Amino acid sequence: MQIITLKVGPVRTNCYLLISNGEVGIVDPGDDGDYIIRIIEDKKLKPVWVLSTHGHFDHLLGVNDLVLTYNIPFYMHPDDQFLLERAKSSAEYFKMAEVADIMVDFKPVNEGIVLDVGGTKLKVYDTPGHSPGGICLYSKKDRALFCGDLMFYGGVVGRTDRSYSSREDLKESIKRMLKLPKETIVYPGHGRPSLLSAIHPI
Repeated sequence: MQIITLKVGPVRTNCYLLISNGEVGIVDPGDDGDYIIRIIEDKKLKPVWVLSTHGHFDHLLGVNDLVLTYNIPFYMHPDDQFLLERAKSSAEYFKMAEVADIMVDFKPVNEGIVLDVGGTKLKVYDTPGHSPGGICLYSKKDRALFCGDLMFYGGVVGRTDRSYSSREDLKESIKRMLKLPKETIVYPGHGRPSLLSAIHPI
């Protein structure tokens, strides 16, 4: 599987294009849907799904453009639906220009569901903490973990200072992910990737 990282939106969210046999799955299209589409078209890829690792606006504002352009499913954990509904107001609160409402429906995913892109299998893990519906996506074949805002390069962990966050849940989620092979590459929602072996329990 080929992985392309695009920096999107005002907070430079990592949007990942997961490419296998001409198909592409899109993870965390935080904004700039037209830019993501241009890259997909330039590379002559066939989009098959789009997924947000959690419901914060900087991980999903591009879903309108992608779903409406390609008629593909949008996956997200249902426990973050309330954040999806707040995406427009949250984005505008953080002094972004006026943004459109999320007009497309999501398909719920949770622990154990497996997504496919060009024959490459990616398993969903429930990893609450930063938000109630945080998820990770893992490719065993590629030893690649897409973890959203669960954990970051240098051992930094996701924020839990919001009313709906839980440090205990975050701690348990990280502990679970650390059971994956140590050579797994962690692809976070922001910043650079790292080896799982460089991340420690909290």
